[in-house]
Amino acid sequence: MKTYEYIPKGVCSSKMIFEIDGETIIDIKVIGGCPGNSLGVRSLCQNQNIDYIISKLDGIKCGYKSTSCPDQISNALKEYKQKRDI
Repeated sequence: MKTYEYIPKGVCSSKMIFEIDGETIIDIKVIGGCPGNSLGVRSLCQNQNIDYIISKLDGIKCGYKSTSCPDQISNALKEYKQKRDI
């Protein structure tokens, strides 16, 4: 199992910490942001395939912002895959 930390951009949360086993997201901890939203997204992402979660969360916006915490989770997972495959 690997731990991956990501600093989101353009959202209220300040850090995202992922526990990943192979292609499966075991857990996500979102520091800051909307607690209920973060817990809900965390629950939905647990034990799910990385590519599935990217496809579901990519491009979601928060109000007037061009991104959201779910979109930033998608970006973090894309970055994780890119760094892992180097």
